[in-house]
Formats: sequence, C-alpha cells, structure tokens
Amino acid sequence: MPKIGDRETTAERLLRSSAKLSYDPEVDVDWDAPLVEGKLFIPERTVSLYGTRIWDRMSHEQRVELSKQEMVNTVSVGIWFEIILMQLLLRMSYRKDPTTRHVQYALTETADECRHSTMFAMLIERVGERPYRNHPLLQVPAHALPLILRGAPMWVATLIGEEIFDAIQREHLHDESIQPLVRAVMRIHVTEEARHVRYAREDLVRRLQRANRAEKEFSRHVVAIGALLLSTLLTRREVYERAGLPPREAAKAARTNPHRREVLTDAAGRLVRFLREADLIGGPSVAIWRRAGML
Repeated sequence: MPKIGDRETTAERLLRSSAKLSYDPEVDVDWDAPLVEGKLFIPERTVSLYGTRIWDRMSHEQRVELSKQEMVNTVSVGIWFEIILMQLLLRMSYRKDPTTRHVQYALTETADECRHSTMFAMLIERVGERPYRNHPLLQVPAHALPLILRGAPMWVATLIGEEIFDAIQREHLHDESIQPLVRAVMRIHVTEEARHVRYAREDLVRRLQRANRAEKEFSRHVVAIGALLLSTLLTRREVYERAGLPPREAAKAARTNPHRREVLTDAAGRLVRFLREADLIGGPSVAIWRRAGML
C-alpha cells in the first residue's frame, strides 16, 4: 500500500498551494488572441488516427480539423466528468465537518473544477464549435453516480478522470505546433489538477485501509469501467463525422490503432502503477482494462 501523510496536514498544504498558485481563466487566458492558421489543436501523436492509412491520406488541413474536433470532444468529456466530480465532493462535504482542512480543501477543489468547466466551455466557444453530448443511455443513468459512489469507489472514479487527462494534456505544454490558446488552457488545468490528484490518491489509500472485500472489489470494477468508458468516449463517431471523415471506418481505425493504444497505455501508466500497488487492478477487472487499451 502506498505511504501517505496525515489527512489534515495534507489538506493544509494543498490549501496553501491553492492560495499561492491558482488561476482565473477570465483573466489569465488571452481569449482575444487570434488562432494561428495551420497549427494543430492537440499534439500530432495523440490524434487517434495518427499512424493509420486514413491519416496518411489526409491533407494537413484535414489533420488540423480532426485535431480540433478531438480537442473539443476531450474537453466536452472533461466538463461532463468535472460536473459529476463537483457533486461528489459537495455530497462528501455535506456529510462532514466544514471546519476541517479536509473539507475546506474539498470546497476549494470544487471551485477549481467549476472554473475548469467554465474555461473548457469558453475554449469550445472560442474555436467556433459545439460541445459533444453523451447519448441519453449514458447521460441519464450518470445522474445516479453522485448518489452511488462513496468512499473508495468515489476516489478511483476521480482518479480515472483526472490522471489520464492530465498525462495527455502535459504533452501540450511544450509542443509549439499546438495553438497557443490551447496550450494556455492546458497549462492552467495541469497545474491545478496536480493538487487534485494528490488529494484523491491519499484519501483513497486511507479509505482502503478500512475497506472490506466487497468495497475493494467494487472499486476495482468502477475504475476499470471508467477506463473503458473514457477510451470509448474519446473515439465517438461524431468526432470523425464533424471532421468530414467516414465515421464508421474512422472510428474502427482509431480503436484498432496500435499507436493510439500505445498513447493510452503511456497516459495511464502512472495511474496503473499506483492502482497495482494499492491492489486495485486484479481479477476480472483486468480484462476490462485490456479492452480499454490501457494495459
């Protein structure tokens, strides 16, 4: 089991860090700066079709458009996830002592996530696109997640959304082929998300120290299904349709693309190592992780 510090000590440290280094996207992002013609919106190697025959046939303009659609889809998924996470944090805070540093940091993180969701929405609007929406068969049942996920399952759900996005977005920071506006947004998100990951990891370990077998096994499946869901949402057909590509063919090519699997495996690597150390990858859930392309 990974080593952790005292809950209040960690929360106090994270609160001090938040006070020193937090951003207001309304002020800290230059939304009036023009987009740079010909620049991609995500790193080339992270585009889902990179390395496929379809990619080889695409013009540079088509590649730029696909990179834009994939960026818009990614932050759309991010908004959906962060709204669920905010509900989870608020429900946890509702049950606990608000004078503790632990709850005060949960409220601080909620404020961070609210700004992130607003920032992502502003980015979608700025590039002239519409957000991607989930199918009702996912969107409607997801309303129940804040009611179902507590304890260890809550924290593993948090990590699957935060850590993999964080790893992929870090590639944007020093890639000068990417639109400066996108890099500015990702820099803010990566900086603040590091604190959220620390908070979730440590509380997950504390919870596991007293979790029974059923809670632990449920947590294994929650995080594995979350990985599969994330992988699926990042290659939905509508992305390719909006980019002017044959949606069925492109989605199939993306999901069977060895290079994309490598990118996902690399992005999930740090989280997978942590979850293995915490004994949260094992049994039947391993097959779900493999299907997600992250092992």
